[in-house]
Amino acid sequence: MEITGRCYCGETRVQANNHKTILYCHCHDCRRSAGAPVTAFVEFSTDDVSVLGPQLKSVSINSGVTRMFCGSCGTPVAGVYDYLPGMIYVSLGLLDQADQLEPQMHAHHHSKIAWLHIDDDLERAEEYRLD
Repeated sequence: MEITGRCYCGETRVQANNHKTILYCHCHDCRRSAGAPVTAFVEFSTDDVSVLGPQLKSVSINSGVTRMFCGSCGTPVAGVYDYLPGMIYVSLGLLDQADQLEPQMHAHHHSKIAWLHIDDDLERAEEYRLD
């Protein structure tokens, strides 16, 4: 399935295929960068994603983590993590096919906000690593 998406203003676009894991992330870092109680990402090999935008901004606050945002509207677009080499994690909410990409697991579940209860039977992992 070809996957497409765009940021809030439309300046940054995503084209991808061959998605891998779809996951919720509860870590502090992801929550702060998105301003949300939980985030959701689609995992791709970096070779399978094109992020196009005239003003894409990369930010690296924490060592080994690079986050990409639209330089025009600030929409969180994707993240790359040194401990997950060769992979890129695209924000699920900006994808045109989001309703077809159901999460398969919860990552960093130990960091979840106490009042947040997502009622599903998905795996709840303390970390997320490639095996």
